[in-house]
Order: sequence, then C-alpha cells, then structure tokens
Amino acid sequence: MRTYLLLFIWTYMFHVVDTLPLQEKAHSHLPSGKIVGLTKDGGKILRRTKRGWMWNQFFLLEEYTGTDTQYVGKHIGITIATLNMGLGLLCQEDSQSLYGLHFPAVKCFQRQKASIQGTSVIQVTATDADDANYGNSAKVVYSILQGQPYFSVDPESGIIKTALPDMSRENREQYQVVIQAKDMGGQMGGLSGTTTVNITLTDVNNNPPRFPQSTYQFNSPESAPLGTHLGRIKANDPDLGENAEVEYRITDGDGADMFDVITDQDTQEGIITVKQNLDFEHKMLYTLRVDASNTHPDPRFSHLGPFKDTAVVKISVEDIDEPPVFSKISYLIEVDEDVKEGSIIGQVTAYDPDARNNLIKYSVDRHTDMDRIFSINSENGSIFTLKPLDRESSPWHNITVTATEINNPKQTSHIPVFIRILDINDHAPEFAMYYETFVCENAKPGQLIQTVSVMDKDDPPRGHKFFFEQVPEFPLNPNFTIIDNKDNTAGIMTRKDGYSRNKMSTYLLPILIFDNDYPIQSSTGTLTIRVCACDNRGNMQSCTAEALILSAGLSTGALIAILLCVLILLILVVLFAALKRQRKKEPLIISKDDVRDNIVTYNDEGGGEEDTQAFDIGTLRNPEAREDSKLRRDVMPETIFQIRRTVPLWENIDVQDFIHRRLKENDADPSAPPYDSLATYAYEGNDSIAESLSSLESLTADCNQDYEYLSDWGPRFKKLADMYGGDDSDKD
Repeated sequence: MRTYLLLFIWTYMFHVVDTLPLQEKAHSHLPSGKIVGLTKDGGKILRRTKRGWMWNQFFLLEEYTGTDTQYVGKHIGITIATLNMGLGLLCQEDSQSLYGLHFPAVKCFQRQKASIQGTSVIQVTATDADDANYGNSAKVVYSILQGQPYFSVDPESGIIKTALPDMSRENREQYQVVIQAKDMGGQMGGLSGTTTVNITLTDVNNNPPRFPQSTYQFNSPESAPLGTHLGRIKANDPDLGENAEVEYRITDGDGADMFDVITDQDTQEGIITVKQNLDFEHKMLYTLRVDASNTHPDPRFSHLGPFKDTAVVKISVEDIDEPPVFSKISYLIEVDEDVKEGSIIGQVTAYDPDARNNLIKYSVDRHTDMDRIFSINSENGSIFTLKPLDRESSPWHNITVTATEINNPKQTSHIPVFIRILDINDHAPEFAMYYETFVCENAKPGQLIQTVSVMDKDDPPRGHKFFFEQVPEFPLNPNFTIIDNKDNTAGIMTRKDGYSRNKMSTYLLPILIFDNDYPIQSSTGTLTIRVCACDNRGNMQSCTAEALILSAGLSTGALIAILLCVLILLILVVLFAALKRQRKKEPLIISKDDVRDNIVTYNDEGGGEEDTQAFDIGTLRNPEAREDSKLRRDVMPETIFQIRRTVPLWENIDVQDFIHRRLKENDADPSAPPYDSLATYAYEGNDSIAESLSSLESLTADCNQDYEYLSDWGPRFKKLADMYGGDDSDKD
C-alpha cells in the first residue's frame, strides 16, 4: 500500500551558519567560499564562511515501489535531484527498498514446573529500522502463533507468561512457542517477523514417593546368616535427582527387632535384611510396616500432604534341618588331680532344635585329646577320666565334644570343654637348687655359711609355708646348726671352732623339710659341706688336697723344682723296673699265643651271720684287718721265703685312701704279672664270735676238734653235728 506524504516547501531564508561542522554537513556538496582567519586570545582561529541556503525537513515515502519519480521538495537555485517541470520537485530513489523486524530466530528458556498462572517466563524484543518518530512504522506488536493454551505473550512488552496453573513436568517437559512481531501497530500491511522459544520445565519436589503395591511377601530360611538380603521394595517418585531420593524405615510390626531395611542409593530401593537369628520353631511369620519418605522435601509444597508412603512386608520363616544345639557356648569343669580313673567329672547337654527332635550322640574329638585322658558317655554326655591326672604336668586340658544327630550324621555341632585340674598336696618340698657349700678351716662358732631355700611343685591356695628341722636320727649335730628363718629359708651355722681337712674334708648335713598343707608332705635334703682354706676375710682359696702345699708359702720356682725332682725320680724308677724285669726268669707260661687275662681277687668272707658289722662301712676302716701277700703262680719266685708286707692301716683311715694304697702296692710290685689283671680289694668285717667253721686246717691241729657244741645250735645244725660230733664220723 502506498502512502503519499505531502511535502511542505517553506520559503527559503537567508541563513548564516556560524560553525564549520554544521555548514559542512548541510552544504558539503557546494563549493566552499573564501575563509578569513582571525586570531583571538587563547590561540583559536576564527573563520568566516560564505552564506548559503538551508532547507527545512523533507519527507519521502519509503514503501513506494512505483516507476514514477516522487516529488520531494522545491528549492530555487540549487538542484539536488532531478527538477521536474521547473517546479523544483525533489525526487530521489531510496537505496533500501525494504525494512524488516530483527530478533533472534530461536530462544531457549528453562522454567520451573508447577508455576502459578501468569508467571513470567522470558521477554522477547524485536527491533525495527524505521523511524519511530514518524507514524506507526516502527511501532511493534507481539502475538503468539504457537504454544497455546500453555503460554501467552504481552503484545507491547513481549513478555511470555504461563497461561495454565500448576504445569506438570511429569506430563510434559518440552514446549516450543512461536512469537510474531508486527510493525504498523499490528495493522494490515505492516511488516512482521517471528522467533521460536523452546521452554523446558525443570523439576521440583512436588510428588511424594508411592509404593506400587500395599503388601510384599518374602521367605527366609531359619538358618539365614545375619545381614542376609531377603528382598527389595521400591516406592516410585516421578521427580528427578535428589527430589526423588527415598529413605526407608521400619516403623512397626512384630519383626521390627528381627529385621532391618537399608536403602540402595543407586536404585532407590529398600533392601530387607536379617537382623537376628531366626527360629522356625519359635516363630514362623513376621509382619513389618515400612515407610518410604523423601530425604529432601520442599516446604513450598507441604500443603500437599506428607511426602511419604507405607507398605506392609510379610516374612515367612522356612524350617530346615539344623544341627544340635548345646545348652552353653562353652563348659568349664574343675576336678581334683587325685580323682580316680573312671570317675565322672562333668556333663554336657545338647538338643535337636528341629520339631522332629532327633536323638543325639556325643563323642570326644581325639585331635584335642591325643593322650586319651578323657572319654564321654555317648548317650547322656557324661565326661569321665581314663588316666590319672597330674596338675603339675598339665594344669589345664582343653578338649572338644561333638554332638551328632543319629538319623542324620551330617548334622553335628562342636563345643569346647575347659578342664581345670585342682591342686592336691602330693609333692614334698625340696631344695630349690644344688648348693655348693663350704666351711673355712678357721671358722668360728655361730658363723652363717649357707642360706637354703626350697620349692614345691604344689600350689596351695594359701601359699607356701615351709619348716626346717634336724632329722630325728641325728637330733644334735656337733658340727653345724640349722636355723629356720620363718620365711621359707633356713640358715646353716657353724657349731665348733675350726675344721680340719686332714681329718674330714667333707660333711654331709641332712635337713628335714615339710610344708603346712594337708596332707603334710616332707622330705630330707642333704647338704654337702666341704672344708676349705680361706683367708682372714673368709674368702675361699682352695678346697683340694694340693692346697696344703700352697699354704706352706712356697714360691713358684720352688714348686717347679719339686716337680722336676719328682719327674726325675719317676724316670729312674721306670728304668730300674725295666732293668730288673729283664733279669727275671722266664715265666711258666711261655706260649706266645697265650694272651689270657688274669684276675686277682682278694676276698674275706668275714664271720658269717653273727658278724653284726658285716654291712657297716666301718669295717673297711678296721685297724685289725690284714691281708697277707700271695705269691704269683705264673712265674717262679726268686725266693720261697720272700714275703711282701702290706702297709699297716691305722684308725679312721678313709676307704679311698686304702684303695689308693693297695693300687700303689700293686703298681710298685716288680713281680706283677705281665698281663692285664683285675685286682679286687674288699673287706667284710671283723672275725665272727663263732670263729671259723672250716675244717681245712684240722689236720695240722695238735689234737682232734670237739664238735659237740654243734648239737646246741638247734635243729638247723643237727646234720652237721651228726657228721662231726660222733666217733664214727671221725673214723670216716
């Protein structure tokens, strides 16, 4: 549509332009006049321009599309365009034939769901290149072409608003709205443009979780371990993200203590688990009430009600064949160590938890009783002993008892049985260690030479208490005294002034030790006390016989000289013995193959049964004991009348010294046999008061023996009296 505008031509007027920029803008196409420059204060140059013409405003119809020229205006003297008919009509072709509205092609916007009606969503704006000051060409009006009835647009501001209340994202999430902008105030003939706005509804927590069913049913075997997953339940929530997060909780029911529910964060499911051990015989069915609620409720929608839902969960317990169950988790049995073999010391009991109540048999796991000390009655579980017990060797015995169903041997249970052996006072106290005790030769009466302590394998409940005494056989010891310190120790004190190693080098002191438990146990410990040489401070120097030489104060050089002399004497003796042996006559046995051994035995059978000292060690020290030298029978003696004399024995001679003397005699005997020989030295005591009964020397007697006294010796010697007492026997 063409719109014709009237062009008003004003009369021209003479106008002087004072500023150069305005003059140049209005008459830039005209030739410039002469410019005169004047200088004022401040250094600025003043310019005078030539007078020109200035037109008032012209208007041109931009929508004109015809072929004819348009009349713009009239000017006398200056031609800017084509002059038509001399009237000065100004016509000009527009360089832009079409103007339009400009705004983005597509707009995207996110809007929360559940908005109230009329909630603003977004504002769109269209621009028009027309002059807003001229008519309605640039006046834009907005309208909605697509998106009803959900959205609307304000025709003047372009604000898009919701048209429906409580729009639900769950029903529809994406919307596409097309908005039109039209100039000319929206009248016909105006130009228009469109844009598309994509609107997405965002989620809010306006939906509570809902169980798809009101009741759930699960089964569980009674042997299910704790924490076993029995099943899953789920409350659906159409919201998204954290708005759909659900928390499950057991709120009521007879199984609230037996089961638990946890939430799977990945699937938002509730998992029913076993919380306590189940027992079919005790209870077969449990009922739970489980709530599902949102973890992030939105207070803006609290008016919609509680955002949670409840379902009923029923759990059936299934019966299975269970192993036997003991009445306790473990057993402790205490028994005295002196219990007799075969005695019952305790009992274990087990039962079949199943409804069938199968019979049970008991046994001892032999891997825990390798020595077979205990056994058990297979029917009633009574434990008894097979061997004696000893607390000192094994104070505890830990065995395992097995209970097995007779009808189903695979169903077994094990229980530990701890057997504690109680102490009985069956061990006597004894020395805690071996004591190396010595007494100085210069000791004074009342000196402490040793403190002894004892130990006891028993463990009395009131603790140990020991006592020390002299043995009853030797109530008074002339050498030492035993002092009980009343603290389970005893002190050994000297009782005389000085001790001599020459007379007695070692003393044996028996000590009686007993405890205070019932029954009282006692023992005799013997303390060996050596006599030693000591200094003035009582420090031991030596306890051997060689110390006698050292005590004489000999120097080291003197001792070496003595040893060398002894060595020379020994060499001379050996040489002398060798030379003398070469002068000996040949022995009676000259066979080179004769390598027999000789045994020389020295025996004295003593005085028979009436010799009261036959088994006394004192007989070995008898000063009257003599043993004549016997001639060798394997070589010819040099003289028949040569008799070897023995070294006399004196009172209190020691047995060891006696044996050493006899050994020296044999070693120094030049007529000793050249073969290995065994010489035995023994004493059997004094002569019997009944004298010798032998008749070997009766022929050398001056007169016949009178054996009539044999008849007085009783019936046991009757036969002997008959043989020697009568005249007939003498003749025989």
